Amino acid sequence: MAKALVVHEYGGPEVLSWEEVPVGVPGPGQVSIRHTAVGLNMADTYRRRGVYPLKLPVIVGSEGAGTVEAVGAGVDTLAVGDRVAYAGPLGSYAEARTVAADKIVRLPDGIDDRTAAAMMLKGLTVHYLLHWTRKVEAGDTVVIHAAAGGVGLIFCQWAKHLGATVIGTVGSDEKAGLAAAHGCDHPIVYTRENFADRVLEITGGEGAHAVYDSIGADTFLDSIRCLRPRGTVAGFGQASGPFPDLDTGLLQQGSKFVTRPGLGDHIATRGMIETAAGRLFDLVERGVVAINVNQDWPLSEAAEAHRAIESRVTTGSTVLIP
Repeated sequence: MAKALVVHEYGGPEVLSWEEVPVGVPGPGQVSIRHTAVGLNMADTYRRRGVYPLKLPVIVGSEGAGTVEAVGAGVDTLAVGDRVAYAGPLGSYAEARTVAADKIVRLPDGIDDRTAAAMMLKGLTVHYLLHWTRKVEAGDTVVIHAAAGGVGLIFCQWAKHLGATVIGTVGSDEKAGLAAAHGCDHPIVYTRENFADRVLEITGGEGAHAVYDSIGADTFLDSIRCLRPRGTVAGFGQASGPFPDLDTGLLQQGSKFVTRPGLGDHIATRGMIETAAGRLFDLVERGVVAINVNQDWPLSEAAEAHRAIESRVTTGSTVLIP
């Protein structure tokens, strides 16, 4: 048995119930992990509220790091005692869990567990956005919303490393400074000016090659507006609410593209996981991308962490410690 946060009904942070759950013996192709750190993501709040419907009861959370405690039959890539991390499989808000071994990667010595838990889902998200959704190249101009958040700070550094000009939206001067310190060339405080107008001004009216939009309702139409011809909007989150219905006439002028990508389709195979994680680990170990773990809470107090991230008072990444 282990303690976990279980959602029995959709609602506010208070529906996260701290209770004992069975861990189970790993079956064929599975391993049991004792978590040392668990990552917090905005998508966790969507699932808690039922924005992303799930069969209840459910344990939310989609990334974590820890140590292998038991190995099931047929697993020859991992051993008891290995330090590991993962992103994707639901159920990380727990002291321990059993999970498919092919979804897990062994951690290199140069990356500690707390950093790993903070970066797996966010870093692999940035990887697919920059390499597979629209391949960013030197000379491109890209826009990232929530540039001072966990995904945003990783994105700014990685995009800058690829040679892009990075424009980021943020909610305050403090967050603008944080984004700028991590590779954002042009932070825009969206509470003071319309970001689309500012993007068009920065680009001399041409617009951005790509806009990566995790906000949704409040930003989507302006994200399309500030694209250059044949540019791409990638809507990968909806912090302000669902994306509005799309009038495809908005795309016709300039032959613009809109996509709604998700991480699951980009780590669907072992090869994809290994490619993406390998690139992420390399950049972090070389110091090209720094992972900012700016907040932590005990796992049992995850409700407070949910309140903080939903209030947009957090910066960088947040971890929950079992």
